[in-house]
Amino acid sequence: MSETGEFLQVSIWREQDGNGHFESFQVPRRDNQTILDVVAWVQQQADPTLSYRFACRVGMCGSCAMMVNGAPRWTCRTHVQKVADDNRLEIAPLRNLPVIKDLAVDMDPFFDKWVAAEAVFEPSQTRDDPMPPINPQDPMRIAASDAIECINCAVCYAACDVVAANPDYLGPAALNRAWSLVNDSRDDGQDARLKAVSGGGGCHNCHVQQGCARYCPNELNPTLSISGLKRATAKSLLGWGQ
Repeated sequence: MSETGEFLQVSIWREQDGNGHFESFQVPRRDNQTILDVVAWVQQQADPTLSYRFACRVGMCGSCAMMVNGAPRWTCRTHVQKVADDNRLEIAPLRNLPVIKDLAVDMDPFFDKWVAAEAVFEPSQTRDDPMPPINPQDPMRIAASDAIECINCAVCYAACDVVAANPDYLGPAALNRAWSLVNDSRDDGQDARLKAVSGGGGCHNCHVQQGCARYCPNELNPTLSISGLKRATAKSLLGWGQ
């Protein structure tokens, strides 16, 4: 019996080999219950074949992200009482990514776009060189710091309608990371990076709908970062520097 005497009517997406459908489960409702608790109960008590991904359970890794009632969320930090609609939940895999099985998605396309955006640090010095001082109040350092707390959970990627419409779009997370590196005075990869993010699937595809900022669990604003990239690429094209 549940602590509250109530039950949740939970629809969970089941998929294997490209064939998918929602399957219904009745889950005991408990106090302080998270969406991840609900998924775990189904796997442990109702159907051990259910596949999903999680790790830390405390909102640090982002690996438990799923679609909950149509919105991308970290399931370990999303409480049932905040999202249940008349004791009903719909849980599905992250949007815009291939499904491996059930609620587990293939993250390769997400990370491939980080590589395509040149969103990898390119050192300008070796480990033998003295480390230059960095002023934390420098505007570029502030811009880099504002964008740096992304943990690659792909919530913004799932929230992005541009990704849904244009599979070539690099996406909010990759572009946000590229912006943090554009503002890193230690990085030496700016020419290749600005070229990469100004291409066909780059920053100028963003429609500024702010879905990424709305759903980011770390309260980042990739749209702001992408706007910075738009300015930087335009200045580079005109030969004005960053």
